[in-house]
Amino acid sequence: MRHGTTSIGDALREFMNKSRLKPRLTEVRIQENWEKIMGKTIARYTQGIQLIEHKLIITTSVAPLKQELTYSKDKIIKLVNEMLGENVVKEVMIR
Repeated sequence: MRHGTTSIGDALREFMNKSRLKPRLTEVRIQENWEKIMGKTIARYTQGIQLIEHKLIITTSVAPLKQELTYSKDKIIKLVNEMLGENVVKEVMIR
């Protein structure tokens, strides 16, 4: 590369990091990979997944699943952050 030029990939990464779109795109990535991360059974009974200010909000109406997810918060944070390749999720809330 010549001095003062950047690749398109680097420019897009820099734009995404500065953009307000990144949290929403990260949320979509989590939603798309939720079954791979947590398994088919948990994914089937999960109604919603949101990412708001580093908090992953998981919605389910199944009481035993709520209990299981509550006990697994640290594991969920670890698995989601590993899938993303960066520490985005700091907290998990179960609703």
